[in-house]
Amino acid sequence: MKLKPDALKRVPPARIASDDELVARCLEGDQHAWAALVEKYKEVVWSVPLRYRLSPEDCADIFQAVWLDLFAELRNLRQVKALRAWLITTTAHRCYHWKKRLHGKNSTHVVEPEWDPEDTNPSFLQMKLQFERQQMLRDAMLHLPERCREMIHMLFFEEPVRPYDEVARSLGLAVGSIGFIRGRCLKRLRELLEGMNF
Repeated sequence: MKLKPDALKRVPPARIASDDELVARCLEGDQHAWAALVEKYKEVVWSVPLRYRLSPEDCADIFQAVWLDLFAELRNLRQVKALRAWLITTTAHRCYHWKKRLHGKNSTHVVEPEWDPEDTNPSFLQMKLQFERQQMLRDAMLHLPERCREMIHMLFFEEPVRPYDEVARSLGLAVGSIGFIRGRCLKRLRELLEGMNF
């Protein structure tokens, strides 16, 4: 699955807040904190219905429903550190039941979904882990210096992959320095991910 961290450049590192801080501010009615929380986890929530191969309209409906669920349950969230897992599981539940209902209405047979969120099925757990790891990578990327974030984005997330001379021109660097700076940036990213138990 190709990551699309388009939002990475839009969020200045100084404004990055922890989930604890964002949730606390959301509970105080801070709309900017709510927007930041949605921005931070929108890729995770979107990726689940896409795995269920739902239509764009259904994906949008589920996306909205999950955020409404979170808004309603935010005060009852026992552990903020479990927010990512809560979003994945809640989205999976909604997708599973949505798809089940659709097939019940629109076809003579029920097509089995890829996984049932109520199972401890290895495929669901593996997919959940994959979503969580992708979100951890996005979080770590946000904590890199801007030039590192842009370079890693250009070299590893864009299609087609940009040649070094184009990356160098975009960043105002000498072509010969790209390999060295890339190595330092990847080392810093690895340290951040290790600190998050990636």
